[in-house]
Amino acid sequence: MLRLLALLTGLAALLALPAPASAWWEYGHESVATIADAQVRPATRAAIRHLLAHSALLDTPTCPARTIEEASVWPDCIKTLGDRFSYATSWHYQDIDVCRPFDINEECAGGNCVTKQIPRAQRMLADTRLPMRDRVQALAFLIHFVGDLHQPLHVGERGDQGGNKVTAAYGYIAGRTNLHAIWDGLLADRAISSPPGGALGILSEVPAAERTGIAAGKVEDWARESWQLAHDSVYGTAFDDPCGPPPARAAIDQDEIRALVPVVRLQIARGGIRLARLLDEAFAPAPPR
Repeated sequence: MLRLLALLTGLAALLALPAPASAWWEYGHESVATIADAQVRPATRAAIRHLLAHSALLDTPTCPARTIEEASVWPDCIKTLGDRFSYATSWHYQDIDVCRPFDINEECAGGNCVTKQIPRAQRMLADTRLPMRDRVQALAFLIHFVGDLHQPLHVGERGDQGGNKVTAAYGYIAGRTNLHAIWDGLLADRAISSPPGGALGILSEVPAAERTGIAAGKVEDWARESWQLAHDSVYGTAFDDPCGPPPARAAIDQDEIRALVPVVRLQIARGGIRLARLLDEAFAPAPPR
């Protein structure tokens, strides 16, 4: 009982913080980054270290990006810096309706959404003519946005701000939370810490022979996959009908949580493996002319 009370108290305090919304919270983004770091070529890893050694050029001392894990949460941290980076707010998600046919161009005015910003960041990272500061920033955005893309509610939703407007109960926590917060943090933290825990524990569950297949495809393919998971696993679990009337309070019970843990773990693995491919491509030697 004391443990439950402590959990409820901590949750209430967490949800009361005036922090910006962030996919996967820190643990999820850092796990995607760690998996990618384990999967990239040695030359890519060295190039990443070289760029991040210049992260002070970002001039964001309260939001460091000295390691790949710190860089993975930098784009969320800078939301606290006000107007300076407000242009990037919409780059973290894309609101594609799960109850209509999938459309990669839906809700992406001017390319200001996650599926357009991933290839943009990769192009900027690969362009060695750009200033070092721009490439460091592109690296942090690429790492983070690939993580965002693999959080289903950052791609699929039902006109509810990616589940933020859906009041939800999570297991024994029936207080103030919502569907987005559950998938961003509560469920993600549970999944990542489940044995074998941590980023490398998750990666160990994916056979080496399957990783090339996971890394294949395009951003659109990965977005469609997350969108489908939003329909099937997010709303399909919390609602009686994924496209039916939303309940007054959605609920995910303990049995459903246990069933969702492997879904989230696979998404974290996919994000890391695919990020590694994009990083390897960005740092690949230029072809001879």
